Amino acid sequence: MHILFLSDNFPPETNAPATRLHEHAREWVRAGHRVTVVTCAPNFPEGRLLAGYRNEFVRRETIDGIEVVRVKTYIARNSGFGKRTLDYLSFLVSGTVGALFVERPDVVVSTSPQFFAGLAGWIVSFLRRKPFVFEVRDLWPASIAAVGAMRRGFVLKTLERLELFLYARADSIVVVTEAFQRDLVSRGVDPDKITVITNGVDLSTYAPTLRDPRAAERLGVKGKFVVGYLGTHGLAHALENVLDAAERLRDQDDVRFLFVGAGAARDGLVEAARRRGLTNVIFHPSQPKDAMPSVWSVCDVALVHLKNSPVFETVIPSKVFEAMGMGVPVLLCAPTGEISSIVERTSCGVHVPAEDPAALADAVLRLRDDPVERGRLADRARRAAPEYDRDALARRMAAVLSAQVPGAETRGESVTRLSEVR
Repeated sequence: MHILFLSDNFPPETNAPATRLHEHAREWVRAGHRVTVVTCAPNFPEGRLLAGYRNEFVRRETIDGIEVVRVKTYIARNSGFGKRTLDYLSFLVSGTVGALFVERPDVVVSTSPQFFAGLAGWIVSFLRRKPFVFEVRDLWPASIAAVGAMRRGFVLKTLERLELFLYARADSIVVVTEAFQRDLVSRGVDPDKITVITNGVDLSTYAPTLRDPRAAERLGVKGKFVVGYLGTHGLAHALENVLDAAERLRDQDDVRFLFVGAGAARDGLVEAARRRGLTNVIFHPSQPKDAMPSVWSVCDVALVHLKNSPVFETVIPSKVFEAMGMGVPVLLCAPTGEISSIVERTSCGVHVPAEDPAALADAVLRLRDDPVERGRLADRARRAAPEYDRDALARRMAAVLSAQVPGAETRGESVTRLSEVR
């Protein structure tokens, strides 16, 4: 089976959409499928080209057996609605054109959160008369409204109509949470074409390891109790509340809040921490993917923080699964919902209310002062991780794709029926 996948994020970018697609596609190639990814030059989230790349009209390369076609787009930093919209629209045009020149695929897949990539996938599938599978990683545009990036009006209503159009036209829909599935069904989407395939973790990369002393020295946390926030610093994460918690703990000299990553809110957080004199808060830019296990190794707890909004009751940040794989206890500050149910069911961490700096600070001290409980949480995290093994999840998604391609088989094995992977 030849899978054509459209996404505006792909390695060497290291954000969650790029990682999910890369790890899925790598497993599909191992299973005998052919995979072509149409994407753009890597620049997320800073809007700067990564070393070794130019914003060319077409560039072809192969990554782990995956055929990658990079197309020219308008490049913008991951902040500011207008320029990001131009970025998205440019990928709609160039991604569509680039995909039309890919050797004949069997199925076309595209991914959110931005629906212009989804629209490009549908256009390509329509013109090439191939099945269209839409992967929904975020309830966009609802999440835009939730963070205050767009007021309700004509534009938002237009995007919602586009969203429902794509759901209706997709032959199959893959969502990453059960809450997303319920939301789509409540808005009239056929439940028989929706499959839930959560995010997960590459257990060959993220596994328990001893604290890396060189990483601790390099990151400035040697000998400290480390609360690690590793990932996107976005508007959805309400991270200013973490600074409030850090201010409450500024006299606890052994506690450090370690931020590693980038995003629309990062510059403001760095400036706010400097202005408030928070020497217990340390910022580092995004790290190469192969360096992340050593970064995780210096974390005593993994901080997962979300804005207090009903929209974020439905999401599952992928960093939870990386923490599980590394055997790092989770400190979750989020609305009660999909992610809190996972943390509570697996007993891999502690859940405190969203946007509550006092509760966050208290939880940090409790975890610091109770190494026995931390050990229990770490052990439960390790035991829960195989449930979210990325390779197994990739095989489930391959079955969904194959169900749209009559006669598709992998290594001579019959494809699992769609009903068996739900």
